[in-house]
Amino acid sequence: MHSTDPQHPEGESNRYDADLRASLLGVAAHSIAHGLEQGVALRPEPEAYPEALREPRATFVTLQIAGDLRGCIGALEARRPLVVDVAHNAFAAAFEDPRFTRLRPSEFAQLELHISVLTPPEPLAFDSEYDLLRRIRPGRDGLILTANGHHGTFLPSVWEQLPDPADFLAHLKRKAGLPLGYWSADIQVSRYGTESFGGRAA
Repeated sequence: MHSTDPQHPEGESNRYDADLRASLLGVAAHSIAHGLEQGVALRPEPEAYPEALREPRATFVTLQIAGDLRGCIGALEARRPLVVDVAHNAFAAAFEDPRFTRLRPSEFAQLELHISVLTPPEPLAFDSEYDLLRRIRPGRDGLILTANGHHGTFLPSVWEQLPDPADFLAHLKRKAGLPLGYWSADIQVSRYGTESFGGRAA
């Protein structure tokens, strides 16, 4: 791993210092390398890592090459130790994202890794779309939208491409498989924050 290139955290104070971030980025890189060599994800032993990396946390791992998305997989619920979740999602982002072909060995050295550690989702109370837009915090909130059997999520980093709350919400509806102008009393929205950081795979 090259030295980390931390991004500003979104919605959460820094819980992970430079050493912990480097450990997680190293696990992500090793899991992808292990996948290239063995065809399966790395299975780290949580007991070998500091306590902060053994706590159950939900994560997303995003892969980029030359600034272009190359894979992104994650979970919204904390179901396993942080270090295990990162290893699983890094492998999945490289080899199981249905939008992309499996990562090739020649691409590994070009990979930029980004890890987002999520805070627990918090349901939002609102009585109209206008009210919801007032409650969303641009640049900070990741959102989970559920309605009529559909669901979708945007990480806080998506605000960089969609800084207007109305656009952010409209595109989230589309990601969830709903019309851009869809509105119904059954819409449920939760928000979460992330602490995000990145580095090169090699």
